[in-house]
Parts: sequence; C-alpha cells; structure tokens
Amino acid sequence: MSAIITFLRRLFHIRRVKRSFESPRYLLKWLFISSLIGIVAGIGAIIFFAGIHFATDIFLGGIVGYLPPNPAGEGATVVMPFWSSVRPWLLPVLTTSGGLAAGIIVFTLAPEAEGHGTDAAIAAFHEGKPIRARVPLIKIIASAITIGTGGSAGREGPAAQISAGFGSILATVLRLDVQDRRIALATGVGAGIGAIFRAPLGGAILAAEILYKNDFEVEAVIPALIASIIGYSVFGAWSGWSPIFATPSNLAFSSPPQLLYYVVLGLLCGLVGVLYSRGFYGITHIFHRLHLPRWIKPGIGGLLVGLIGLVLPQALGMGYGWVQVSMGTGLLSIPLWIILLLPFVKIVTTGLSIGSGGSGGIFGPGMVIGGMIGAAVWRLSYHILPGIPATPGPFVIVGMMALFGGIAHAPLAVMLMVAEMTGNLSLLAPAMIAVGISSIIVGKNTIYTSQVDTRADSPAHRLQLSFPLLSTLAVRQAMVPLQLRFSPTQTLAEAEKVLSGGLESGAPVVDDSNSLLGVLTLVDIQHVPVEERAVRRVREAMNKDVL
Repeated sequence: MSAIITFLRRLFHIRRVKRSFESPRYLLKWLFISSLIGIVAGIGAIIFFAGIHFATDIFLGGIVGYLPPNPAGEGATVVMPFWSSVRPWLLPVLTTSGGLAAGIIVFTLAPEAEGHGTDAAIAAFHEGKPIRARVPLIKIIASAITIGTGGSAGREGPAAQISAGFGSILATVLRLDVQDRRIALATGVGAGIGAIFRAPLGGAILAAEILYKNDFEVEAVIPALIASIIGYSVFGAWSGWSPIFATPSNLAFSSPPQLLYYVVLGLLCGLVGVLYSRGFYGITHIFHRLHLPRWIKPGIGGLLVGLIGLVLPQALGMGYGWVQVSMGTGLLSIPLWIILLLPFVKIVTTGLSIGSGGSGGIFGPGMVIGGMIGAAVWRLSYHILPGIPATPGPFVIVGMMALFGGIAHAPLAVMLMVAEMTGNLSLLAPAMIAVGISSIIVGKNTIYTSQVDTRADSPAHRLQLSFPLLSTLAVRQAMVPLQLRFSPTQTLAEAEKVLSGGLESGAPVVDDSNSLLGVLTLVDIQHVPVEERAVRRVREAMNKDVL
C-alpha cells in the first residue's frame, strides 16, 4: 500500500504552471481523485439516508407512533393525523432526549460538528484547513438522531461533510498542496449533496457557486462533475433512480402573463429568505449567550421544538413530505392557517434544532420554507386571480428555487437541483424571474456566514489575484505627493522640532533640485548629543544608504 501511495504522490506532483485540464496528466489526477470522492459520497449518502429512516422509524414511529409523510420518491406520502398516534404526548420528551443525545455526542467527541456542516466545509475551503477524520462520522450519528427524534433539519450538511472530509483526508494522504486540497474539499461538498438529493448536475455547480456570494470557483467544476455523477450512480443503484418529488405532467410554463405572479413570488421569497437568515442566526446567538453547558442547549431547543410540534407537527423533521402533499390537490385538505403559519414556524424550529448546537443541514428546511410560500400564494389566489395554474405545483417548485437560491447566493445551482429533484425542467423560465428578484431583495444577506464576496476576498486566492493586479500599476499611480522634506543645511534641532510635532518619524533629505540625498529619522537625531543639535546639520546625521 505504501508503494502505491508513493507512486501516486509522484504521479500527481504537478507544477502549478502545468495545472490545466488540457494536460492529460492533470486530468488523470482529478479523474482518480474525483472518482474516489464520488464513491465515498455515494456510500456515505446511503449510510446517512438509511440512518435517518432507521432513527425516524425507531424514535418517532416506535415511541410516539407518528411518522411524517415521505416524498413520493422515498416512500409513501401518507398523511397521518398526529393526535391519532399512540403516544403523542411523548413528543416533547423525545425531542428533548434527541437534542441532549446529539449535544453529548457532538460536544464530547467533535465540537466542530455543531450546527450545519456545509458552512463548516465552506470555512475549511477558504482557510485551507483539513477536516478531522472523526467529524463526518460524528455528524452522521448526531444528525440522524436530531432528525429521527423530530428535530427540524436537512440532510445536505452531513452528506456534504462526509465527502468533503474524505477529500481532505485524501489530500493529506497524497500530500496535495493547499490549492488542490481546497478543490478536493469543494468537490466533496458537491458530490455529497448531489448524491443524497439525486441531483448530480446541480450538486456539481453548487460546489463551485456556494463558496462565494458573488463569484464562482471555476477550478472545482470538472472535478465536481466527475465526483457528483459517480456519487449519484452509487446512491441511485441502491435507492432507485426516480426523482425525490413526483410532479403532475401538466406543469409546463405556457402563459406569459403568469410571469407577474412569479415576480410577486420572488419578492415574497426574498423577504422571507432574509427573515430565515436573520431568524436562524438570531436564535443561534441567543443560545450562545446562555451560560449553560453546551451539551444541554440542544436539549432545550429540542424541548421547545416538541412543544411546537404538539400544535403544528408539520414543522417536525425534514418536511419534504409536506412539500410533496402541497404540490397537488392535497394542499386543499390542509387548513389555510397551517399553510400560512408553517414557513415562519419552520424558521423557528430549524433555529431551535440546529442553532442550539444540534446537528443537521439548513438547505432542506430552506427549500421547504420556499415551497410552502409558493403553496400559500397559490392557495390565496386560486379561483380569485385570473390565469393561476390549475395545480399548486408550479408555485411550490419555483418557491423552493427562489427562496434558497437567493439566500444561499447559489441561484443557478439551486434552480438545477430543484429541477432534478422534481424531474421537471419546464419551469426554469419563470424560475429565472423569481430567483432573480429574490437575489436582489436578499442583497448581502446570506444563510452561509462563511461565504466571502469574491475570490479576491478569499485567502485561497488573495495572493494569486493580487499580484497580477499590482503588475499592471506604475509606481506613479500608487505614490503620494511628498509632504515633508529636509534640506541638508538645516540644523538637527529644527528637524527634531518638525518631526516631534507631527505623525511622521522621518523624512527624506533633498537638495535644491529635489534629488534624494538620504533619509533622516528621530532615531538618527537621538544619536547626537542634545547640546550639539542646534549647531549640527542634517547632512551630518542622515542615513545615506536608503536603497
């Protein structure tokens, strides 16, 4: 094994000037690395997916007797009345226990696994730091417990950290440099998310887009495409190939006047997206200020989630099943007050579940919130406004794209992901309008605090992008006019008085033609006895070796 690793290290040691996918050796390198990351992403997605369903069946199903509906591509979309379950009153006890268990596991074994994993992976990319090998495993267990006991969380964060963590480990084993480590890590993020959401193209684009608010990591695209399709293939061979959500066949956009409704939907999704970000981190900051052991805080968050779930069980768990119900006529069977309240309650329960120190993703809840905004718009306008689609599906799908595409600053990736998750590309045209409006409303707000504005703002590229810019500037463009100068015939006492009364600690010494003779500083003056400074000249104390 050591001989193979040594061979690979030598094979993949490529000088920076030759790093291009037009180079067969460089392409071979990333084909190998991306394939390994993709395989691990697929296997990790299988383990995590199975763990979530196992925990949900054991805890929510076995203890409370309640199971939330599943999306059509992952099981039965059966709406079970919560208060008809066997022991509904045990829900707060279960969510509290789940929060405590997740808190103990995380803060005892890997405190950096706290919260949502995607943001941690983004931070690791920019800072060039490795991800500890134990973090993905802890993330799987803690997130499965959080979601399985009713916590409001998504599954993309742990899935991303599994493959991103492996990419980091692989970079260490192969002794890749910092730049290649970053690409491997970003590749893992895209592969993990693309696999578990069955959206390989969207996942690959997400790997390059989610790192910045207003930029794109071009170097990660080809490795992420390779890893994402392999991860999707591994996961699909186990789970099946159908999209997560089943959609009606008559969703094609065919009425230009409907674009006005999508403008309104984009506006609402942008505003609620900002509320999602500020509400989530507001709750997070409240928990950070509590003077309690960190492992107790997820239990407090779980207790509050359980109490909310007694009134609004739709806010529990991942929530994808309720999005599935809302895409069809089943939306009409949900009371209007639940539809209107659910997006805002979902923000609160997600903040309580993850912001308290629990483990899980925020991508999934964001799409659920956006989908329910679309469902609310359809429900309020159906049979009232002209030209409204016959089913809520178009508004729900575009709402998912608009809300999270805007607040995550990943409009292209999220549009493609939701299109793949629903098996429907026909709504991309109105989605562009809604996502564009949402992105404008969101502005600088983001749900991922580790994002930076552009590549130039990232430590990963700061030097690389700064030197080419400096090479285009002449010295005269950067210099400032000379404000203070000394004549060589001035006394040191005069120079000392000028320097002591200003901010400068020194100044150039020039002759009558402004030619530089030397530099005089306060330190140079202090080398001369005080009683001699009134008669000694600047030329006697100045430093002539200035260049």
